[in-house]
Amino acid sequence: MHFPTTCPRCRRQVRAEYSDSGIHELTCPHCGSAFSVYLRKHKFEVLFDLGTRALMDGYAREAVASFAGSLERFFEFYTRAATLERAAGQGEDFGEVSAQLEQVWKLMAAQSERQLGAFSLAYLWREGQAPDFLTPQALGSDFRNRVIHRGYLPPRSEVDAYAARVFALIDRLLTRLGEAATHAQLEQERLYAVHLAAQPPEVFAVFEEHPGMFRVRRFGGQVGTKAGQPKTLPPSPANDAAAFQLALRERGALLGTVFGGVERAAVRGDTAPPDPA
Repeated sequence: MHFPTTCPRCRRQVRAEYSDSGIHELTCPHCGSAFSVYLRKHKFEVLFDLGTRALMDGYAREAVASFAGSLERFFEFYTRAATLERAAGQGEDFGEVSAQLEQVWKLMAAQSERQLGAFSLAYLWREGQAPDFLTPQALGSDFRNRVIHRGYLPPRSEVDAYAARVFALIDRLLTRLGEAATHAQLEQERLYAVHLAAQPPEVFAVFEEHPGMFRVRRFGGQVGTKAGQPKTLPPSPANDAAAFQLALRERGALLGTVFGGVERAAVRGDTAPPDPA
């Protein structure tokens, strides 16, 4: 999947393929300038938006894979955010804890069951209660496995229901995280800063924020509570399906702008240099 960006030198549009790291090293096909695009968006957000886009375009089976991947990556996001929040509260060094967390996560990177266990423990530490919403039925595990592993071709109605279940769970947990999410965001910014520092001065750096199903919710919606406050997940509008459809009406159109324009902020080399004589 690709997204459009703008060359910071000639200001012409360039299409970039989504990178797993969020860092996109590009060369403008029009003027030959080298630039790096740093996407301020987490993988669970990108995957859910790709799933929503696939669903809107009629690719139901492909949408399921993206929604399932989004949920797994959100559990990682929550685990990282909660762990870093806990470390910050104890006065531990952010960089050291982040490095240790990365080492530990590599031990479970290939095993989703271990990742789910890590999330469960992080949730217990933060909320003071077990995550009773992790049953196979609540997660739609059987449906996911039938589609991804057994080649089941689902009707649109079943994919809508699965998308609604995943959206509602992520949305409620993201609200519960509240300001703790900034710890995971800081971790991403630090990784970008390391990459940026290693770039030669002639390479432009562009930071972009794309709209999506969760970004509007995170930066323009209700701020979540901190750990130690009421221990129940906030209710969604009426039910999961209603919550997802409401979000789709409010934010689904924004996904189209990802393919035709983005919120843009360039920090280094924002002003295009004069053409060489």
